[in-house]
Amino acid sequence: MIVLARNLRPALLQALKAMPVVALLGPRQVGKTTLARAVAQEDTDKPVSYFDLELDSDLAKFADAEAFLRQQEGKLTIIDKIQHQPQLFRILRGLVDERKRQGERTGQFLLLGSASRDLLQQTSESLAGRVRFLELNPLTLAEVQSENESIDFTDQLWMRGGFPDSYLAVNNQESYNWRNDFIRTYIERDIPQLGVNIPPTKMRRFWTMLAHLNGQQVNFSNLGKSLDATHTTIRNYLDLLTDLYMVRQLTPWYGNTKKRLVKAPKVFVRDTGLLHRLLGIQDYNALLSHPVIGSSWEGFVIENILTQLTDDWTPSYYRTSNGTEIDLVLETTSGEIWAIEIKRSLAPKIKASYHHAAEDLGAHRKFVIYSGRDQFPISNETEVIGLAGFMELLSKYQDNSTSET
Repeated sequence: MIVLARNLRPALLQALKAMPVVALLGPRQVGKTTLARAVAQEDTDKPVSYFDLELDSDLAKFADAEAFLRQQEGKLTIIDKIQHQPQLFRILRGLVDERKRQGERTGQFLLLGSASRDLLQQTSESLAGRVRFLELNPLTLAEVQSENESIDFTDQLWMRGGFPDSYLAVNNQESYNWRNDFIRTYIERDIPQLGVNIPPTKMRRFWTMLAHLNGQQVNFSNLGKSLDATHTTIRNYLDLLTDLYMVRQLTPWYGNTKKRLVKAPKVFVRDTGLLHRLLGIQDYNALLSHPVIGSSWEGFVIENILTQLTDDWTPSYYRTSNGTEIDLVLETTSGEIWAIEIKRSLAPKIKASYHHAAEDLGAHRKFVIYSGRDQFPISNETEVIGLAGFMELLSKYQDNSTSET
């Protein structure tokens, strides 16, 4: 089943064997609980206990959290919705150190949360050196395509997005309805539960505005005027949606060049299924005729690539003050640079400015990722390649780099 065949599974198992605490983070409904339970039941030799902090029955057990967690010694304890009880981090630190002195070093706690590491600052402060962070994202093309390589699932994944319940819905209407419920629940319940006081109607408007600006630089002053909010408030709204894995801010390239570069990030709604729901796009035909098609495809490609990158890469985009742009720049810690242009067309045409920009960057490899499946060279040592092909190429490159080190 696709939901269980997640690429992160080996990394999660390895982390549990190496660290006392593992934090599996990602947006709600992305499959964290399903993955955690599958790994715990099938790949570990410890007894497992699971607690969901949104359930009153489980939450009551943590009234005296230290005493209760001491009873779980010798088990892998899974604590879901950890963002609701950040005070547990301090207690976990003491228990981890105590068990370490007794010889139990790994696989003690698996924490599941729907907020980013930055939002859970207490974790990094209280459990430094004791925790490994992993991020589970919505389904990627590499994951769904591995189920049946003879069928191209790109359009369905692009249209519906990668949340398992949306992608696997029985039809497009059910997928659309699920995404509508998801957005409403996030705005009306999940955000307020984090102690953030934003009127649901205002957050819905802001999120929808970002959808209309998908792939663009955000002008905080203009958004503030539309929402009757300050520049700082709009910035906080954007950072909140970023911390909740709903929005990605792609930073500009800051390398050494004589050209004047823009300094603002480009903003994408990370899941294209949610993007399409926010814009009222109900089916694939409607998407093909919608003005957002280009930026939607760009965001889809970027998100698939970035979720596959190791920590050895730094992603960014390149744009000069006169509008010369490269959609995605990937730079390794060793200084190798890949310049990537993203086109929806089956016959992509590349402007001379792209090659000039790649030269400014000192790019070692140049790619045009398009909606087809073939791979072929064009001028100026540039390769045209499909998304699935590029992700396979990237995976092999990373595997070779790892083996060499």
